[in-house]
Amino acid sequence: MVKKSRKDKRKNALEILEEAKKLYPWAECALVHEGALQLLVATILSAQCTDERVNKVTKKLFKKYKSVNDFTKAELNELGRDIRPTGYYNSKAKYIKGACEMIVNEYEGKVPDNMEELVKLPGVGRKTASVVLGVIFGKAEGVVVDTHVFRISKRLGLSKGNSPEIVERDLMKILPNEYWIDWADHLIWHGRRVCDARKPSCNTCTLEIRCPKVGVKTPTR
Repeated sequence: MVKKSRKDKRKNALEILEEAKKLYPWAECALVHEGALQLLVATILSAQCTDERVNKVTKKLFKKYKSVNDFTKAELNELGRDIRPTGYYNSKAKYIKGACEMIVNEYEGKVPDNMEELVKLPGVGRKTASVVLGVIFGKAEGVVVDTHVFRISKRLGLSKGNSPEIVERDLMKILPNEYWIDWADHLIWHGRRVCDARKPSCNTCTLEIRCPKVGVKTPTR
C-alpha cells in the first residue's frame, strides 16, 4: 500500500467531512444541557455511558442541582445515587463535586473557557474540555476523540495511534483548525448510524469509496 502524504490525507479527510455534513446536517452535541456547567457535568457522566442514558439521568439531576453551589453542597453518597445509572457513580460523584468546588474557589463560580484551566478540574480530560469549549464557547483547542472518532479515524487511515491522545494529535496535524469541531460532531453520528464497531455497514456507506477500511476484517455484505 502506498503511504499517503499529509496533504493527501487532508484532502481525503475534508472530502469525507463534506459528505458527512450532507448525511448528518443536524449533527451537534447529543447531550441535553443549558449552559457550560450542565454540559460539563453531562460530559463527565458520559464516560463509559451512552448519551441517551446520560440525558435520562440529567433530566432529573439538573432539576435538583440547579447551580454550581448546589453541587458543592451535595452529599457524595446522595449525588452518587442520583447518577448511579451512568455507571462508575462513586468516582463520577467525586469528580463532579470536586470540579464544582474548584470552579467556585478558583474561577469565581464560572466554568473556565480555555483548555489549560479546564483540564485542571477533577474528572476533566482533553475530550471533556474540548466538548465544552467547542459547544459552549465555539473554541477549537482540540479534537474530541470519543470511541466513534477514535475507531473511524483509524479505519480511514488518518492515524495509527493506539490511544485517543495520539489520534487527536494526528488529526490536529491533518485537519485545519476550523474543522476540528465539525469532524467530531459528524463522525460520532456516522459511528452510531453506519460504522459500527463490530459490524460496519460498508455496503451502504457512502464514505466507502474514500475509506481504506484499516482493521476492518469482515465488513457487512
